[in-house]
Amino acid sequence: MKMTQGCFSYLPDLTDDQITKQVQYCLTKGWAVNIEFTDDPHPRNTYWEMWGLPMFDLQDAAGVMMELAECRRVYGNSYIRISGFDSSHGWESVRISFLVNRPPREAEFELVRQEVGGRAIHYTTVRRPAAQAST
Repeated sequence: MKMTQGCFSYLPDLTDDQITKQVQYCLTKGWAVNIEFTDDPHPRNTYWEMWGLPMFDLQDAAGVMMELAECRRVYGNSYIRISGFDSSHGWESVRISFLVNRPPREAEFELVRQEVGGRAIHYTTVRRPAAQAST
């Protein structure tokens, strides 16, 4: 199951050339670029591990791509994403975020429905154990 988080979720995975162009776009806007990784891609997991510090004041995407290559070498079986942070007054938040690496076998989730009092229904997502995940 292909995880769909961030920009470009429903497009085919970006090539390194396309990633470079997106990173360069972030840099021309003056946004700080950072690389994060995780093995838990649950939509509510906002605590991804950072690869180094956010890269402020870069002019060329090559520096980010070198760091991405090293992160892929070390955490190639994890989800890796790049984010562009806009620190300008009034925004001060992530403006773009997209996956740049996926593990060979992606996590799978299922939607669980629970009926509660008053005929209300609660929904939650549960990560399937690896043994149940389809190939």
